Amino acid sequence: MMPRWKPDAAGRLTKAAITLFEQQGYEATTVAEIAEAAGLTKRTFFRYFADKREVLFMGSEELQDLWVSSIRAAPDRAGAMEAIESALDAVAQLFAERHPFARVRARIIAANPELQERELIKLAKLADAAAGALRDRGVADRAATLAGQTGVAVFHDAFARWVQQEDPDVMRALMDGSLAELRAVVMEGRGRAARPKASALRRA
Repeated sequence: MMPRWKPDAAGRLTKAAITLFEQQGYEATTVAEIAEAAGLTKRTFFRYFADKREVLFMGSEELQDLWVSSIRAAPDRAGAMEAIESALDAVAQLFAERHPFARVRARIIAANPELQERELIKLAKLADAAAGALRDRGVADRAATLAGQTGVAVFHDAFARWVQQEDPDVMRALMDGSLAELRAVVMEGRGRAARPKASALRRA
């Protein structure tokens, strides 16, 4: 999730890895090939990344920190979902400049079950971190868990559509669409619960 290829060693390794993953597939690419393509050594690669998977997940901690800090910085009067929406605002701004890398990364992950599993683990940790930040604001435990999971689900849904778009600035609008659809589903469920069943009407 880097905004652009940096000229430092980590940036060169990332660029080389992504290029090779795209050209010959993630599984077929070795660390030695990545290092060689970057003009560096394997030892240098492992100085920055534990394995080749980490090239694709190196921004996970930054993303999690952004979620947590944005939730904590939300106004005191903000409810749980309002605080989550503050985090979504910040995330949309962060990702706008990372669109090219995010699109390539999404294709690579979609083609590899191992990476898909790792992505789900990352999202679960993100939801836990968001819930923890909400609890720090005084939100009840279960409500914090549900809000955290909901926020990450909205992000994940919007992200999947965003990487299919040409415009990098539409992520927040896509998030708003996901939130609106979610609210519509919830309200539909409330409406059904409020309507008396036909059998009850007959008895009356």
